[in-house]
Amino acid sequence: MSLIEKAIRKMQDAGRATPGPNGIQPGETGPGSGTLPAGEGMRAAEPTGPVSAQQAARLTRGLMPVLRPGGPALRVNTPSVRAAGLLPPEHRARQVSQQYRRIKRPLLANALGQSGAPVPDGHLIMVASAMPGEGKTFTALNLALSIASERDLRVLLVDADVAKPQLSQVLGARDAPGLLDLLRDESRNVEGVVCHTEIPGLSFLPAGAQAVEATELLSSARMRTVCDELSRADRSRLVVFDSPPLLLSTESHALAQVMGQVVVVVRAGTTLREQVQEAVGHVNDRPYVGLVLNQSVVVELGDYGYYYGDAPGGPSP
Repeated sequence: MSLIEKAIRKMQDAGRATPGPNGIQPGETGPGSGTLPAGEGMRAAEPTGPVSAQQAARLTRGLMPVLRPGGPALRVNTPSVRAAGLLPPEHRARQVSQQYRRIKRPLLANALGQSGAPVPDGHLIMVASAMPGEGKTFTALNLALSIASERDLRVLLVDADVAKPQLSQVLGARDAPGLLDLLRDESRNVEGVVCHTEIPGLSFLPAGAQAVEATELLSSARMRTVCDELSRADRSRLVVFDSPPLLLSTESHALAQVMGQVVVVVRAGTTLREQVQEAVGHVNDRPYVGLVLNQSVVVELGDYGYYYGDAPGGPSP
């Protein structure tokens, strides 16, 4: 059973209506598959009215995502997300889910202090790559979904690739206020811009309106304030940032300075050793830096393990 199927089962067990055709399911990966017009990935859900006492009780048990006043609601359109290449194919969903379970465990241990003192700002996780097309956006989304499946944790996925906001585009929030708007306007309520989804434990912060001064905004004191407010609003929430490529942008360098953990995605057989070394050199002052080898084929217990990423035309071993 995939992470998405488990999320749907959790909602059914909680007595909620089963999602219709817009319920999220596993899909495929690759910018070569193209992005979709705004509105195709997520659509605004109808207002649900006040939360009942029974729903409030479920919230405390982690059976539903935390809902806060002011934040918009988004409904996930699985076929659109799959067509954009940001989820694994259905026949590999279970295998890829297992791989992301392994990837998230050291990140959770660092954030929660499960094997020692917590990593400073370990709940802020940046997913980056040296160059485009290595699978960082795929990794950010699937890592966030895997964290959302934890019983006692929630996750906020942030589209911080402000120059190429693929997540915001695919999830239908391209024109919604987001991170850059929060950084420009200090009067904005941070949680009021966070989009809540039908996936238990998962919320989303779009990139927001583009700005020529994006690097300066991301390196400002306001960025630290926004991160602090996101942390205080929900102590059980981790924040996963999809970052621009490290070797092509200054925005990623600014973003890294407020992160506690950095995951660098490396595409097997494509990324040059020198590119990996240079990319890691930009973030090696962070408390924790990990590598994810993407699109590799490894023999494991007599079976094959595939890591998928942004491969033109779909993934291949």
